[in-house]
Amino acid sequence: MPDQDTKAQSESPQSVPESENKLSVKKKKKKSKISLKKGVAYINSTYNNTMVSIADQSGNIMAWASSGKAGFKGPKKSTPYAAGIVVRGLADFVKQSGLSEVDVIIKGVGMGRDAAVRGLSGLGIQIQSIKDRTPVPHNGPRARKPRRV
Repeated sequence: MPDQDTKAQSESPQSVPESENKLSVKKKKKKSKISLKKGVAYINSTYNNTMVSIADQSGNIMAWASSGKAGFKGPKKSTPYAAGIVVRGLADFVKQSGLSEVDVIIKGVGMGRDAAVRGLSGLGIQIQSIKDRTPVPHNGPRARKPRRV
């Protein structure tokens, strides 16, 4: 009987240290206000989606939005209308940070390329330069042999 009594005491919650017994709660850090005068806007426009990221001069992404994040699904994600909505989604960040000048780097061949650039200029941001960094294959690997029918 005394053996069972000692087992019950060792398994009781009193023997567990208090730090393990309580749930640890993480405190959220307050987001510091970002003041950004000049930045870089990366527009990635594919056949299926349009993504816009705003970074500082050193390349750290400060805000991003995509047509999927804006609520579009399926083939509507790649439309120029969706690209305009994506840029409008970044408008609150632009107003809070005080972004006034931006260099635009476009990548991809989707339909939302031009609409995203127009949307950026519509927010009152001065566009310094537009660069097209769409990857172009230099003829790639060897093609398959022609099929004989």
